[in-house]
Amino acid sequence: MNFPSLREQLSIGVPPGRRDEDCVRRLWWASLATLQEDLLLREAGPRQGVWLASPLPALYEPTLLSELSGFVWTPAGLAEVLPPVQPLLPVVQGRGPAPPPHGGFQRLPLRPEDGNDPLLVLVTPRLQVVLLLDGPPAERRLVVRFEAAMVSQALEGFSQRLREDDPEAASRLRQRLQALGPLHNDPALGLRFWPLLAERLAAMAPSVTLQPVEPPARAAAAAGASEEVAAELALLEALTHEVRTPLATIRTLIRSLLRRTDLPSVARQRLEQIDGECSEQIDRFGLIFLAAELQRHPGRGQPLAESQLARTDLSELLRHLEGIWERQLRRRDLRLTLSIADDLPPVLSDPMRLETMLGGLIDRFSRSLPAGSHVKLRLRPAGQRLKLRISSDDPTRRSGSSRAEEAEDNAWVGPVLSWNPTTGSLNLSRQATQLLFHRLGGRFTERGGSSLTVFFPLAERSEEVRFVDGV
Repeated sequence: MNFPSLREQLSIGVPPGRRDEDCVRRLWWASLATLQEDLLLREAGPRQGVWLASPLPALYEPTLLSELSGFVWTPAGLAEVLPPVQPLLPVVQGRGPAPPPHGGFQRLPLRPEDGNDPLLVLVTPRLQVVLLLDGPPAERRLVVRFEAAMVSQALEGFSQRLREDDPEAASRLRQRLQALGPLHNDPALGLRFWPLLAERLAAMAPSVTLQPVEPPARAAAAAGASEEVAAELALLEALTHEVRTPLATIRTLIRSLLRRTDLPSVARQRLEQIDGECSEQIDRFGLIFLAAELQRHPGRGQPLAESQLARTDLSELLRHLEGIWERQLRRRDLRLTLSIADDLPPVLSDPMRLETMLGGLIDRFSRSLPAGSHVKLRLRPAGQRLKLRISSDDPTRRSGSSRAEEAEDNAWVGPVLSWNPTTGSLNLSRQATQLLFHRLGGRFTERGGSSLTVFFPLAERSEEVRFVDGV
């Protein structure tokens, strides 16, 4: 039994989807938060239950992870990422039957044909539900099933898979389900779930990384990319989504607290710092996802059509972001100076994604700087382009060192990410950064390790300017 066939069976009767990948992922995050925070955690009394998921653990609430038993099918090589597995069956000294197992989860291998679409089945005495994403690009959908017949079908599919992968685990699942006793299937659960989901979606703070992106093709490796690299990039896409899930939830809760008028000033300051950190990481992982997507499908790395771009006042955008970057850098004990020439013309770009890209560029450049460094931004005309240069007065940066170091780091991380073993900093690689800016009509260069430069075509002469990688 493979998971695509199980998803197909569980989606029978559900209308075809009409959404892109980013949209249904938002629905997935909000559904997980609704299920865990608005339904499960509000139940009175001790919680018992079983959950089964693929390709990553869908539950993130520590209380639920410690109380419910789980089985999760994960890609090969993910053992370093997931937390240690707790035993599903406690060791019992003496005679008598073992007590009902609860808490922790067991990892099992994901097969290549299983795909990366998320799937979750959750069963407690008072709540049984199936959540999954499926559908081709541009026709993606979230499927939520509360019907007893569908939950039973999902459990049977997972049980069959467990019997194939680990017969002992299948026996443990059967014991755990029997220990739950009679299940109460609340016919009004759907009536409770969907309004709660709508409220949560309405309360989610907008983020530029949640703007729709090109939906990822569900095909295998793109032309020119090895199967191994394509699999790594697909996994990276899935991981970035799962990392943003709890961060988006934390940020939503923080912003709901910040609406209160009775917060002490110290508490408000700390919450605002947490909110800023969450936003930075949500945007950062959004860029990593987009970079992995463009690497896995090289054809999407071409510049967007002019109809998809807009006249963008880059000077005004930088002034708007200056305060945000100052606060971001201040947390690392760094200073920022912005210098903009007068009367600069607009450029042709995507202002929403450009804002995220510029923030990512500041993050990429500053992460390896020591405390006390001074980050300098200069925007100047350069013929039929505008030139944005980011530099630093850090004396530890040596010209020519970055290129060799990053080439070595990429051998460890891949084409999308680079890792500095000295600082522990994980950033977008030069190749990925070039591709992202190229798609927005710009050109990124890094001359040695002391500065970064991005050239943007002027809007008035955009039809005469075409960048080619490496020029």
